[in-house]
Amino acid sequence: QVQLVESGGGSVQAGGSLRLSCGHSAYISGCMGWFRQAPGKEREGVAAMLVGNDLGARISYYADSVKGRFTISQDSASKTVYLLMNSLKPEDTAMYFCAAGGLCRGDSWYRPSYDYWGQGTQVTVSS
Repeated sequence: QVQLVESGGGSVQAGGSLRLSCGHSAYISGCMGWFRQAPGKEREGVAAMLVGNDLGARISYYADSVKGRFTISQDSASKTVYLLMNSLKPEDTAMYFCAAGGLCRGDSWYRPSYDYWGQGTQVTVSS
């Protein structure tokens, strides 16, 4: 059983930055992603990447709304996936979830059909 634990959320002003971390309990290969869900809205894919192999580590996907502002990365040694969020906007306010076991393809990475999920970490951006 894979366990995912997110951390790094908090409250910032618009234009600020946060870095979310997702620690996983076991070696993971395949697609890992970050999703977010605001109150009253569906869960949406934010970013995803292939982990567990050198070639796959260069393949990543981003939602149009965060391209150029967010960066997903991994540290395989510490079994951690990060989401660096810069130039934050109030509309980025949401609960952010880490997920593993998805399918890293352009037509599917953003679907919330991953096998494992963390509990989430809250991000609040004030104007």
